[in-house]
Amino acid sequence: MPHQRRGTTPQMIGRYPDFDVLDAIDTWDDATTKVVLARLEPPGPLRFFTPAEEPALRAFCDTALAQDGEPRIPVAEMVDAKLADGRLDGYRYADMPRDTETWRLVLAGLDHTARAAYRTTFSGCSNRRRENIVGEFAQGRLIGGPWDELNVARAWSVVMRAALSEFYSHPWSWNEIGFGGPAYPRGFMRLGGPGSAGAAGREPFERPGAFHADPVRGHAGDGT
Repeated sequence: MPHQRRGTTPQMIGRYPDFDVLDAIDTWDDATTKVVLARLEPPGPLRFFTPAEEPALRAFCDTALAQDGEPRIPVAEMVDAKLADGRLDGYRYADMPRDTETWRLVLAGLDHTARAAYRTTFSGCSNRRRENIVGEFAQGRLIGGPWDELNVARAWSVVMRAALSEFYSHPWSWNEIGFGGPAYPRGFMRLGGPGSAGAAGREPFERPGAFHADPVRGHAGDGT
């Protein structure tokens, strides 16, 4: 991935190195501008998670979202604020505890697995070992200790839903994926769909990517 030349992205890399969503700020109304810019304010201290839970929280967010260097989107603080303020999703799985308890059990479970496998905490593991644990978590295969109090596959869904929604609400991630930001009140003009690719199919504020390969198809490896 190329180095970002305009704006900020996580780790300053992205597919759209010449795109900065803040270039469109003069097309937003005052309320929209206030909401977006507030997401760029430095995060405050954690209010929901304890100091003992913080290392596992940060290590999990960094590993699951591949944020392995600065600048980072402060997902740990954003998730913490969501839980501290009680801004939950309004529903939960019938066989799962509240999201607040699920997060605490997951962090305890990550440390439990790391100690059992590697004799250290989750945050104390190497990047590769943390990725191994998170991969097993994603497959719902972790057992023992706190994991036995959870439907592990559903726990993965709960924590990733929160982490991803916070990550992709941040303007730095918009720069990374070339997202043009709020459509109101500017709106969109190009509604032709996939058949209108190329410069004629882009909005005036959009920029071409640094390469044309489909990242989803490329990752799948089989064209599906």
